[in-house]
Amino acid sequence: MKISRGLIPSIPRSYAVVTIGNFDGHHHGHRALLGQVVETARRHKGTALVLTFDPHPVKILAPQVNLQFLTTPEEKLAHFEAAGIDEVVFLEFTPAFAGLSPVQFVKQTLSEGIGTRELFVGEHFAFGKGRAGRIADLLTFGAQFGFRVHPMAPVSIDGEVVSSTRIRQLIQAGDLRKAIRFLGRPYGIEGTVIPGAHRGAELGWPTANLRLPTSRVIPPDGVYAAQTVWNHRVLNSVVYIGTRPTFGVGERLLEVSVLDERLDLYGESIRVQFISFIREDKIFASADDLTRQIALDVEAARIQFCEAVTPSPLTTTVPRS
Repeated sequence: MKISRGLIPSIPRSYAVVTIGNFDGHHHGHRALLGQVVETARRHKGTALVLTFDPHPVKILAPQVNLQFLTTPEEKLAHFEAAGIDEVVFLEFTPAFAGLSPVQFVKQTLSEGIGTRELFVGEHFAFGKGRAGRIADLLTFGAQFGFRVHPMAPVSIDGEVVSSTRIRQLIQAGDLRKAIRFLGRPYGIEGTVIPGAHRGAELGWPTANLRLPTSRVIPPDGVYAAQTVWNHRVLNSVVYIGTRPTFGVGERLLEVSVLDERLDLYGESIRVQFISFIREDKIFASADDLTRQIALDVEAARIQFCEAVTPSPLTTTVPRS
């Protein structure tokens, strides 16, 4: 997969089939859109291309917003490659670029810059200064500059539209089961295991600790059934997020207890994939009370692992051209 920074008109692209967006989360809706792009590009022996932005537009247009993401840049690129995308163009999002009118954006970026032949976007796509351009404008400009526009209806599950915003809300509310259904996979966070206070080992449940990334969406404090991905293995685990208030408030961390194995993970890179919420964080009267509760948490997690996570039926609409 080719990765380009900026738009270089001198680079020829065979029948460029394009989509535009940030694609945070790579959820069911994103996969439907990317699938159409790839299928169309293959049919025309062309280039399946994603146009995305760096930095995220919100960082320029609303820098006061504490923006948190569902995927890292590396994860996003891996998802694009797995989907069959041939090229990803990272366009620098600057105040000057944000000031382009809708027709300037189409002419300079899509037509002259990329050489777009077909464009797939969501039916509510907006573009240009102040997001003034809408699908009707894009259809007109496409005809003017020689490319076809395909507005795609959103993907819905159980009557609810799948979106990155909705998935963030679900994760922040602790509804990991529903987030899995919308994402099509468990939500995960990666990090390097750091030394801890060894309280888990003293309680009989040793943990591997991760610092929580400030740029990622984090579930609320509490206990979760999860999977730890390490060294190409997927290990059933119980995860705690919080400040360990029973022992006095400390740094908010993610603590992983791998079930049925004792592993030395210090300094190792691991990925924690959340399966379901078990309970809220709380203060216990004693360490013995906490130990008894952890045993109950482990049994609750084992029950969760026995329940199959089945994909939800998707309600989709054939894209209109």
